[in-house]
Amino acid sequence: NIYQPYVRPMVRGKDKAQVEFGAKLGVSLQNGFARINTLSWEAYNESTDLKKQVEDYKCLNGYYPKVAITDQIYGNRENRQWLKERGIRYSGKPLGRPPVKNQTPYQKRKFRQEQGLRNEVEGKFGQGKNGYNLNKIRARRSSTSESWIAAIFFVMNLVRFTKDFLSAILNAIFNLLFSEQNRFALQWTRNIE
Repeated sequence: NIYQPYVRPMVRGKDKAQVEFGAKLGVSLQNGFARINTLSWEAYNESTDLKKQVEDYKCLNGYYPKVAITDQIYGNRENRQWLKERGIRYSGKPLGRPPVKNQTPYQKRKFRQEQGLRNEVEGKFGQGKNGYNLNKIRARRSSTSESWIAAIFFVMNLVRFTKDFLSAILNAIFNLLFSEQNRFALQWTRNIE
């Protein structure tokens, strides 16, 4: 594009689109809030971002996560070894052939639940694209486009915060009303007796 020369084609090999255009985002999710860890216009293998994202998590929280739930591309040998050295469990399919003995129902259920958490990150991209036009950035400069992308994630986090806040207020009101009703019902019952 003449107006956006910083946007490079990225060959992805997906069925829907062999080549994609736009920024590569490395996003992590914590308690439902999305954080952009990496934003790049260059075509590169994003599996190299895992270490940076885990270290960012440690800087923010003061400790490493117990488990890393990632896309399959992050599950290379180097990343798995790096996580293992830090005592972080990698949630993903093991490398190599499938094991001869089947997994227990507990292991299968745990894997499905963790992959469901992974779907939350993909859902954030879907929310950004469908609700906030994340896939239709029209800025001409790369810095403006990056600000636009960051603003979209900020708004999505703000919406999440508002929902959580309103839910907490409604729960408090609900609990207060029903505790008052219960107290009134007990007094009324005592007066009748």
